[in-house]
Amino acid sequence: MNIPQDKTGEGGVIITKLDDLLNWARLTSLFPMGFGLACCAIEMMGAYASGYDLDRFGIIPRASPRQSDVMIVAGTVTFKMADRVRRLYEQMPEPRYVISMGSCSNCGGPYWEHGYHVVKGVDRIIPVDVYVPGCPPRPEALIGGFLRLQEIIRQETIREPRAVQQIMAKRMRNDELTMNNEEAEKANGAVKTNSAESGMSHDPSKPDDQQNLDA
Repeated sequence: MNIPQDKTGEGGVIITKLDDLLNWARLTSLFPMGFGLACCAIEMMGAYASGYDLDRFGIIPRASPRQSDVMIVAGTVTFKMADRVRRLYEQMPEPRYVISMGSCSNCGGPYWEHGYHVVKGVDRIIPVDVYVPGCPPRPEALIGGFLRLQEIIRQETIREPRAVQQIMAKRMRNDELTMNNEEAEKANGAVKTNSAESGMSHDPSKPDDQQNLDA
């Protein structure tokens, strides 16, 4: 029985690690959520257009957070919008990534000092993986941010998922806060006890000099 060979004329088996296979599949099929906040979104739309063609990297925007694994925060984040951004982020499945695009998203931009209504960096409400500087950054800068994100994904392993790491880090921070609060309460209790004892030894009917002699 003749078994036809591949078009290359030779057959073979590809051997690789499961981590490399999953990371390769993930980094070549990034689905960012299609929404924008301010003027940086215009540059993001330009990167999606035919001139730069992000589709060649496997980057296809999705209209639902439940089908997306990348959030591009493109523009100014106000306190009114911060709650919506956080809600969209929590609706995304794990593993999920965030690209902060532009100075306004990175640190508040020109509103940093006098803008009372602007969040001074989107990393104060959600974790950020890649920062893209500029005001506004060009499409080439956003493409560079995606390439950097692909390098981050390439180094991941299924033995230490990002979600588990974040949960453990949050639990450790909560444990440290609890220990610090308990130590502070013990210290306050000791101070109150000393104050109460010193108050009980004080006799208002005697002058301070006589009380010192009695002590």
